[in-house]
Amino acid sequence: MESRAARSPLYSALIFGVLMVIWVVFSGFLDPFHLSLGLISCGIVTWLSSGLLFDDQSIPIRRRAVQTVRFISYMVWLTWQIVLSNIAVLKLAFAPRSSLQPQIVRYRTPLKTDFEKFLLANSITLTPGTVTIKILGDIFYIHAIDDGAASGLNGEMDRRIARIFETREP
Repeated sequence: MESRAARSPLYSALIFGVLMVIWVVFSGFLDPFHLSLGLISCGIVTWLSSGLLFDDQSIPIRRRAVQTVRFISYMVWLTWQIVLSNIAVLKLAFAPRSSLQPQIVRYRTPLKTDFEKFLLANSITLTPGTVTIKILGDIFYIHAIDDGAASGLNGEMDRRIARIFETREP
């Protein structure tokens, strides 16, 4: 059986390059010893898991680059939402206890793929005041700390995630 990495050397090279950049950034060392450890580690990880990162390797590299830029843009937006949610939760912490209204919200998402739903669930959970507790098909069950956190589930995350992975060219 032929592996996906063998069928798509360009994707394997892309994965290796991404992993090596991450290695250099996180290690912070550019000496030959650390770079050789990075080369060996990234090579092994690429060989073992290159089919996991890009499940559908029929998508052109150019399209993946567009998705990467959109994903980075989404992460910047999500980081800002996390900051705003932190401020809201901080205000709740200093408010009278009667202002807390925890609730379970049933939320239907239009997202189709498991990865899109995974990204949405993690984005919700990373945002203070909300936690994804269960996913059944396209229904998410989310614990929200108050009405403000619950009202934040307005579909904006869905739209931004769907934009990352849309199939037509921008």
